[in-house]
Amino acid sequence: MLSLSPSAQKIQNLLNELGYPYAVIESLESTRTAQEAADRAGCQLGQIVKSLIFRGKTSGKPILVLTSGANRVDEKRISEYAGEPIARADADFVRAATGFAIGGVPPIGHVQKMETYLDEDFLVFETVWAAAGTPNAIFELKTEDLKKMTGAVVARVK
Repeated sequence: MLSLSPSAQKIQNLLNELGYPYAVIESLESTRTAQEAADRAGCQLGQIVKSLIFRGKTSGKPILVLTSGANRVDEKRISEYAGEPIARADADFVRAATGFAIGGVPPIGHVQKMETYLDEDFLVFETVWAAAGTPNAIFELKTEDLKKMTGAVVARVK
């Protein structure tokens, strides 16, 4: 078995520390897009967790939306939840807030604590797949555990 890259290993270590039995899988093929991740995982597009970072336009705070790979986020709706207008974060902001590059942002292990919303559409799946720190690393986990480990508010995000 190949060893994990440092970013993927960081997520594996965190999962172990938190007591979750999940294994990070890192491959040579990209999992940067939701479709690529679904193809690698052999699951439905809807089971892919897209970790999208937004920036509060007033506060400048990072906001994490964990949305289904099959959905587009309704930014107006997220703005209402956040209590301020939001904007998509640029690559530098994402790296500063999470410690990871766009395309590999996991749902956990971020540099900053952030307000988090979990797509209600995940609730129909027992398990989902999330990025694990690199554009080539993913891990499968129970949907209920995703909610627990992120402290996310379940919400309609599309």
